[in-house]
Amino acid sequence: MLYQIISLLLEVAAGLIAGTCLLRLYMQYQRIPMSARSGNPLAKFIFALTDWLVLPLRRVLPAAGRVDTASLVAAFLIQLLQFVILWAIAGMGGSLLTLVVLAAFGLVRMSILGLTGLVIIYAVLSWVQTQSMAADFLERLVMPLLAPIRRVVPLTGGIDLSPLVLLVLLQIAGIVLGNVQAAVLVAL
Repeated sequence: MLYQIISLLLEVAAGLIAGTCLLRLYMQYQRIPMSARSGNPLAKFIFALTDWLVLPLRRVLPAAGRVDTASLVAAFLIQLLQFVILWAIAGMGGSLLTLVVLAAFGLVRMSILGLTGLVIIYAVLSWVQTQSMAADFLERLVMPLLAPIRRVVPLTGGIDLSPLVLLVLLQIAGIVLGNVQAAVLVAL
């Protein structure tokens, strides 16, 4: 029972911090302004939660084009730390390589879940027709993923099904990821 409680708390903490690092990475990749003057509703929160880890890493890890490697490595390190703590509590059975693999797959899974959440929130807000900074912000995050689908899937009775198609594709990606992870772990 104690292991489950600690596991839950670590999952929440690591998910929040690593997920925010991934959001920072994605926002910078999409060139979404994050300065205080930009009016970005999440910028202050993102910086407060990630600067302590991303900024020191940025001194040694330069960006690779539009990819902020410091944010990516920060998210990976948080995931790895979560698995190392659980591994230590569980009695250190298994190899350290397994933990690295679990952290890498956990990062990809977190990306899929984060994108799923963004698409769901975007779809709900699109039904309400709200004109807010948050809705504009979400649209800028989700539109690069929806645009290719919209070129293939036409409006059906005036309804845009592209968010539903994207959600199904993300779920399929999650299933494939789980099977690939299982195969890799068996091979180790």
